[in-house]
Amino acid sequence: MLRLFKFLLFTLILGSCVPDESFFEGLNTAYPAIEYPTDNPNNAAAATLGERLFFDPILSVDSSISCGSCHKPELGFATNDRVTPGVGGALGKRNSPSLLNVGFQPYFMREGGVPSLEMQVLVPLGDATEMAHNVVDAVRRLNRNTSYRNEFLTVYGDTASPFLLVRALANFERTLIDFDAPFDQFIQGDATALSSDAIKGGKLFYGKAACVQCHSGVLLTDFGFANNGTAILDSSDYGRELLTNESGDRYLFKIPSLRKVQITTPYMHDGSVATLADVVEQYNAGGMNHSFTDSRIEPLDLSVTEKEQLVAFLASL
Repeated sequence: MLRLFKFLLFTLILGSCVPDESFFEGLNTAYPAIEYPTDNPNNAAAATLGERLFFDPILSVDSSISCGSCHKPELGFATNDRVTPGVGGALGKRNSPSLLNVGFQPYFMREGGVPSLEMQVLVPLGDATEMAHNVVDAVRRLNRNTSYRNEFLTVYGDTASPFLLVRALANFERTLIDFDAPFDQFIQGDATALSSDAIKGGKLFYGKAACVQCHSGVLLTDFGFANNGTAILDSSDYGRELLTNESGDRYLFKIPSLRKVQITTPYMHDGSVATLADVVEQYNAGGMNHSFTDSRIEPLDLSVTEKEQLVAFLASL
């Protein structure tokens, strides 16, 4: 009954200019709960250990960077670098995604090839352009550290191992939940949470601009794969084709959440778009007009005012 009241209140506030019946498509005021795997249950002590590991450069091969170097809390657990340097200044090909609400994702990495958060932890650890460290050597280093050795014994009753290391980190990352943006406050009944421009931008998001086709629900993503017309700066990064070996998947990348999108600049999988205004401009133009662009990406014919309103709504997420 309460959910129905919230939904009706949202309808009354926004409904005066509803462009069509698909306005509310994907909008869901029922927030999901984190599901923990049976071999890594919710454990506050493990999450505390995982948080310590996340921000400690001890895991990188030269102890120069941590997980937190690429995923900063004040930046929505992302960074403002186009591509964040790894050990020795090495550069990869992709922008660091936000980790907010990462525990709700069904699969990981831009091509969707990693099935669990525990397995995903191993990717940056071993990547030559990130932490460049063998997980076995990383665990040996932890066990030579008296403080870490004792903390693993306290939390797990055993010394550090690859099995326990990834579970501590994943346990922490599942605590990175963010559902308290102005957008959330608004759909939960606070009519003052969004500005007039943001409300109008929301109508565009769910209507004329059709952003909801990919960015749906409270997680603001359908976790699908698409090419949104972004310029192909590195033709060797084939996206999902790297996983499937299917040519039809070339340059498809996982659709990201838009949570805290205002502070997670720059944008796109390669960090090639600098500002939210630039993002809206690119979509308004129908992408970069290359043959890999998703058929859903087409010119939007937004006015200058409408583009500003859409940016205002995105800033509320």
